[in-house]
Amino acid sequence: MTKPALLILSFSPIAGDARVLKQVRLFRDRYAVTTCGYGEAPEGVEHIRIPDGLSVTALNGRLITLRWYRRAFWSLPAVRWVREALAGRRFDAVLANDLEAVPLALRVADGGRVHADLHEYAPRLHEEHAAWNRRIRPFAEWLARRYAARAASWTTVGAGLAREYERQFGFAPAVVTNAAPYADLQPGPVGDPIRLVHSGAGLGNRNLMTMVEGVELARREVTFDLYLTPNDPAYLDRIRRHAERSTRVRLHDPVPYDRLIATLNEYDVGVFVLPPVNFNYRWALPNKLFDYIQARLGIIVGPSEEMAHYVREHDLGVVADDFTAESLARAIDALDGDAVRRMKLASHAAAPVVSAEREVHGWETAIDRLLEPRSAS
Repeated sequence: MTKPALLILSFSPIAGDARVLKQVRLFRDRYAVTTCGYGEAPEGVEHIRIPDGLSVTALNGRLITLRWYRRAFWSLPAVRWVREALAGRRFDAVLANDLEAVPLALRVADGGRVHADLHEYAPRLHEEHAAWNRRIRPFAEWLARRYAARAASWTTVGAGLAREYERQFGFAPAVVTNAAPYADLQPGPVGDPIRLVHSGAGLGNRNLMTMVEGVELARREVTFDLYLTPNDPAYLDRIRRHAERSTRVRLHDPVPYDRLIATLNEYDVGVFVLPPVNFNYRWALPNKLFDYIQARLGIIVGPSEEMAHYVREHDLGVVADDFTAESLARAIDALDGDAVRRMKLASHAAAPVVSAEREVHGWETAIDRLLEPRSAS
């Protein structure tokens, strides 16, 4: 029997995109999977590689101003290229990643069999910037109404984002979190001083210096290591200059994801205090929370609703009172060896429960439902 053909479409470097790679690995043995995205081919699938220089964000400002959204979208360089590359091909179903992939998915999916994994809440992605909110938000809302609402099913990374999609556009995504794959690790002994760590993007709007300042304000002796990607070089330089003067803070180059969990396992407590500067930050449920769990760390977060829920539900650590350096310092001062040891054991207990292997069933259910008639024929 010929396997049903599934296209996984993502305007990202798929071989390095942790979320999309989970989809590839979930379906590549069950279906005839073709991926379309930037970068090298993921293992075990046919790959249609989008040329690196073609952008999916270089919107024509004049068309956006005139609100000629259809022309603005279909004239995007990456969209034009993918449309031509997929011309004449039909797939039994398409798993479209992020809002921009959905219109193309609807063109090539047989009978409109499209599952939209919308990741974040795109219409409010950068709402803290007035110009973006005024010009790009209406375009993203148009994409959601005109195209995403026509998909057969949907997922997103958290419950708060799912509720907003339903409230604004009338469709209700299921939740597939950015959970990390299960890591067969043990909690390490608690260090003296306690070893704090943060890994992630070096972005100015994440206000990473607040965490640095909170560590410096704390009375308890701790160390704080940061593994940051150079998204904002000027901001990263500011952190680097501080670290060079500090006896507590150390800045490291980012670690490849396949080594990240083992690297984090050498620490005691993962820290992420994220100011709610936009809607997606308010409802953030990021990869790093799950990385910290798989690394068997205690966790300190700010009062971000989704992250705080996980920390409290599984007794993983401490939720700071607010997003300030002073509040983080108080949370650090509340730590001691016994408390951190209990947190690490709680992460160990939670690791199999909140692993990617549990979470991907949301995609499995959606795609199997779309392809069931073909599988049975």
